[in-house]
Amino acid sequence: MTDASHPPRPQGAGGAPRPAGPADVPRVRAVTDAAYHHYIERIGLVPAPMLADHAANVAAGRVRVAGDPVDGVLVLVGAPGHLWLDSIAVHPDAQGSGLGRRLLAWVEEHARELGLPEVRLLTNAMMWENRRMYERYGYEAVERRMEGPYDRIHYRKVLR
Repeated sequence: MTDASHPPRPQGAGGAPRPAGPADVPRVRAVTDAAYHHYIERIGLVPAPMLADHAANVAAGRVRVAGDPVDGVLVLVGAPGHLWLDSIAVHPDAQGSGLGRRLLAWVEEHARELGLPEVRLLTNAMMWENRRMYERYGYEAVERRMEGPYDRIHYRKVLR
């Protein structure tokens, strides 16, 4: 039973992100583009997640999605000794809802389930909102380096 004070939750909105399938590729692209587009002017380049081959990442099983319709996207890659968070994107319409925090928490729990002791990621040095968020959630900056045209800060979080 639902009422105005307790509307039904969209499927997948509060639970674990699910593996993306081929039908999700257009929405994965749309969410990623919407989440990163505003950085183009600031950094003077198209952010790398917008250039990713989303179909290949989905086909390889690297993409998890949240929401119905999809409003959160994770791209994950297993690596020796850590889980690599290649990209996290939250559609602007869902920003401020806590979805990004929930997705990060899920990534950390997933790494633990895989027996991996840490999560690693990077962000552009000029994406200061992301830098503050990662640091607020316990990620430690370990290196800053130029990779092609991108000025990147690498982070890690040792899981306890």
